[in-house]
Parts: sequence; structure tokens; C-alpha cells
Amino acid sequence: MRLSDVLSKSPTLDFKQVEGFLGAKTLAAGKQQKIKVGKIALNYYCKNCEDVRTFCSGDEIYCIGVNEHLVSIDCVLSCHCGALVQVWFLVDCDSDINGRAPEIRILKRSEKLSTDVLLDKAQYGEFSELLEKAQNAHRERLGAGAIVYLRKIFEKITIQTADATGIVYKKYEGGNPKNFSNLLKEVDKQCSIIPREFSENGYRLFRELSDIVHGGYNEELALVKFESLHRLIIGILDNVKINNELMSAIGSLGWNDGGEQL
Repeated sequence: MRLSDVLSKSPTLDFKQVEGFLGAKTLAAGKQQKIKVGKIALNYYCKNCEDVRTFCSGDEIYCIGVNEHLVSIDCVLSCHCGALVQVWFLVDCDSDINGRAPEIRILKRSEKLSTDVLLDKAQYGEFSELLEKAQNAHRERLGAGAIVYLRKIFEKITIQTADATGIVYKKYEGGNPKNFSNLLKEVDKQCSIIPREFSENGYRLFRELSDIVHGGYNEELALVKFESLHRLIIGILDNVKINNELMSAIGSLGWNDGGEQL
């Protein structure tokens, strides 16, 4: 596996072995070196193309030394139309990062988007910001914080779907979980918002979100569960987004105009 393969995926807490990329000489703190590790490829929403596109780096990227275990990597990714994204990574190694086959992980990743680019989840309207906050909290290893944002999305999309489709229910605003359980079952029965793979456990997953938020799980377990719970939330948003009738009813989400809110 090359370093670009790891950089092209979402940061995780797991170490991955890659081919050596710095050579035998230690890269001193603050010193810069060009490296060839393959092209980094990440997805963003391109306003010019009006779709999610894969943005790629050049053949060479810049690496800056921090210490014997850490390096900073800077690169510019581009769409085929010319839209650009600046991306920065902090790469951690569990031993000497100059090794022939170091095991590394991405501690942090941050992007500076140009005016032509949105995050790849920007098509989810008002929920895009919450999704990004959840991802950022997860990257910072704030497990419970990340789950708070996912739970908020789950609540809001369920309540808005009920309102848009005329489902009568007892108002749930952070109150009785039983009320939300009944609401979720009724919304899913009429609109099928829960992804098929989660259909039998939709409310159980919401309960897990709530348990983490209210201290039932430790931070490490919240981090472990994040990816599965994040997939559930994305699946719900996708199910709502592809339902044309529901799309029309929830026009206030702004999903019909490239992801910007009305």
C-alpha cells in the first residue's frame, strides 16, 4: 500500500503499513521535501460540474518534518475542470517514520475549499454542516461530540419528514424517547427512510446514539461505533433525497438547488 492510498481515505485511528516514502535520511523539523507516493484522490462537490467529482493531486506532494514520528503533508487537489482544493494532513507513525515499511495513520486532515467547491456531502442542505462537524469531532477523537451531531440529524430529519408528509404525532423536542420511538416507526412505515440494512433496528440505533450522548459509553467506544452510525445517517438522508414526492414536500431543505439552503 502506498501513502496516497491511506491519504485518499477518511482518517481512522488504525495504523496502516505503507511503502517507505522519505528515504533513510531524517527529515528535520521544519524542513521540506518533495515525495512521490502516488496521486491522492478525494471526493468533493464541484459547482462547475454540478456533481460530486474526484479531485486528484499531482505526482509530487510536499512533506514537512515535525519529529521522528510526525510529518505534515500539503497538497493541492484539482477537478478535471480546474476547480481546486488545498488539503493538509498530519501523519503519525508508530515507530521511525523513515522506515522501509512504516505503519502510519492520519491524525488530522483539513481542507481549504475554493469558491467552486463544496464538501461532498453538501447536497444534504442544512444537514451538511452538522455532518462536517461530526466528521471533524471524530477526527479530533471526540467520540461523544461526534455522536451528538449524528443524533441531532436523526431527530431533525425524522421530525421534518413527519411535518412535510402530514403525519400527526405528539411533539418530540428532546423529550420523551418513547414519543420519538413512535414517531420514527410511523415515519418509516409511510416513507421508508431507514436504510434496508438497518430497517429492523432503526430505533435501537437511535437509542445507541442517545446512550453515548448521555454517558452510557466511553469515548473510545463512541469512536468505534461512529462509522456504522454515520453510515446509517447518510443512508437516511439519501433515502429522503431520492424520494421525489418527499423532496417536493421538504423544499425548505434546499436540496433542489445544488445543496444551498433557501
